[in-house]
Amino acid sequence: MGALHEGHLSLVKEAFIKNDIVVVSIFVNPTQFDNQEDLKKYPRTLEADTKLLANFSKNIIIYAPTVKDIYEGDTISENFYFDGLEFEMEGKFRAGHFNGVGTIVKRLFEIVTPDYAYFGKKDYQQLMIIKKLVEKHQIPVNIIGCNIHREQSGLAMSSRNVRLKEDYKQAAPFIYKTLKTAKKKFGTKSANKVTEWVENEFANHKLLTLEYFIISDAKTLKPVKRKTKKKTYRAFIAVYADDIRLIDNIALN
Repeated sequence: MGALHEGHLSLVKEAFIKNDIVVVSIFVNPTQFDNQEDLKKYPRTLEADTKLLANFSKNIIIYAPTVKDIYEGDTISENFYFDGLEFEMEGKFRAGHFNGVGTIVKRLFEIVTPDYAYFGKKDYQQLMIIKKLVEKHQIPVNIIGCNIHREQSGLAMSSRNVRLKEDYKQAAPFIYKTLKTAKKKFGTKSANKVTEWVENEFANHKLLTLEYFIISDAKTLKPVKRKTKKKTYRAFIAVYADDIRLIDNIALN
């Protein structure tokens, strides 16, 4: 959605490994915002983004459509069913968000017709939903998930980070620090015990407010009730730093 950072640029670098031409879409999609104030405040830096992308090969295309280009008539999202993936985590707290994501991604795939599409694992739930979108609608594109890029402090890179006031910027690395400790604890403790510990850590924090911490099956995204050796698990977190919402996740095994 623009306001490019090193995390986004790493996706471009990854894309050039397998592809001769890379299309970068920049579009702040209104239908995936459940909070209109967040939509208004979302950074729009197309000129700066273009300069960053100019450092790459000439075989790069920037596709920056207007809302009218994408949504003919009313700005309304389609309704999707992603086999329940959309009802967990972000889906519980951001009504209609994944209908908006599905609408814009499907539309972009129709316009660009890529062979490969690259998405960061910071938005892991979104990545899984896009894979399901492609499967259900039989869209001929390979979805590639790319590792989370972090600032030196450990904070997951996000376009929203530029809006953090200094004291919140200093506090925000606590999120990833907590995730790493939760991963260690998950080796010997139940999901419930780890969740209780995380909730207590944030209850005692002066600046950061926990919205959710959930340990889920990495494939179905269903919350874990009992660990089994054959499954893979992932921890997901959403935190408010003042009025700025930050998300992160970590593989647990």
